[in-house]
Amino acid sequence: MNNAMNTQTNTPRLPKLYHELTEWYSLLTPVSHYAEEAAFYQQLFETHCHKPPRTLLELGSGAGHNAFYLKKKFDCTLVDLSPEMIKLNQRLNPECVHLQGDMRTVRLLRTFDCVFIHDAICYMTTRNDLESAIRTAFEHTAPGGVALFQPDAVLETFAPDASMGGSDEAEGKRGMRYLQWIHAPNPGEAFYITDMIYVMQNENGAVEVAHDRHVNGLFPKAVWLDVITKAGFQPIITDQDVNSPHPCHTFLGLRKI
Repeated sequence: MNNAMNTQTNTPRLPKLYHELTEWYSLLTPVSHYAEEAAFYQQLFETHCHKPPRTLLELGSGAGHNAFYLKKKFDCTLVDLSPEMIKLNQRLNPECVHLQGDMRTVRLLRTFDCVFIHDAICYMTTRNDLESAIRTAFEHTAPGGVALFQPDAVLETFAPDASMGGSDEAEGKRGMRYLQWIHAPNPGEAFYITDMIYVMQNENGAVEVAHDRHVNGLFPKAVWLDVITKAGFQPIITDQDVNSPHPCHTFLGLRKI
């Protein structure tokens, strides 16, 4: 089932990866890389939901790489801010419901057993934005349900980094490589900068280079726990994580029955 609902009229400027370069996204992070991670999230939902969960809302669902695996267990509704990313997601997950909206403001007037915000939560760069996104999650979590938040970093374990990666299409017609620099935040700032350089080779062998800048929120664990609690959840934090070179923390919010 494919639906599109525009709940945001003044769309903020997005990184290039989420509009003009979306057709390269699957080469930057192939869907096959998400299988173990999605299984980890599924286990958390099944462990902490009051009853066996059936429905899932993902806010900031991107290209749908986690949903590709989670839809095997859950009836998924997928919300993203970028129309271009929604189109990618629809191609990968045509059986899911797809809606356009901002995780800070969208209201679907229904609840779900599970609410999931993966690393898109990192684009909340102020405490007010973070509070708005987690309040949205609470409004959509059914009594006895669970919300899960997976930031790339928290302040206590953040470390500047440089890395590279990418992949080629199975047919060998196109390829993409990236260089990534994660910069330390300035003192007192609640965000850090990730600079990305993409090198893209098209079907004809022509190569294009693009620079992209991502601004990501960075909060201490205490802020995460406080915001989750004030939204109405019972907070849980786990240090378990998969597919990460650095320590990560997964935050859960349990909604009381």
